[in-house]
Amino acid sequence: MAQITTLARPYAKAAFSAAESSSRLAAWSKDLGLVASVARQPRMASFLADPSRNANQQAQALLDVCGDELDAKVQNFVLVLAANKRLGLLAEIVALFEQFRAERERSVDVDVLSAFPLDTAAEQQLATVLKQKLQRDVKLTTRVDSSLIGGVVVRAGDTVIDSSVRGRLKKLAEAMTA
Repeated sequence: MAQITTLARPYAKAAFSAAESSSRLAAWSKDLGLVASVARQPRMASFLADPSRNANQQAQALLDVCGDELDAKVQNFVLVLAANKRLGLLAEIVALFEQFRAERERSVDVDVLSAFPLDTAAEQQLATVLKQKLQRDVKLTTRVDSSLIGGVVVRAGDTVIDSSVRGRLKKLAEAMTA
């Protein structure tokens, strides 16, 4: 995993730098996401992994499927990736690009698992508290997981706050067996 990240980071930085210098972070984000999702499709992934295809054929196939949706600079970026045999890193490049973008925009995606559906007021209150705690704009995504029994599990990047009943019972069981 670390090696893939190490290989992808210079490309993600280059894409981010190009997007930032042209004030088109959102457009690049959308375009890179499109290219990565197309590259993940089974038939396309198989085509891109075929060693009998040259870099130009691979890039052109990817660009043809994406059509006119892509900015010319993003198309050029795909050609550079293909020429350097890095199309397989697209998913990691997009993930790193999004991390750089979130850092630049001082925002964080927060995933909230709750035992029961949260109402709008509870979501807003949670978002406000997390915004103060993390000192970033919060993009909240909520999901229901009844196996939690009660409470919530909050994931924001590397930070995990487990205040679920299941999590507390697990900690109690660990303490009792230690």
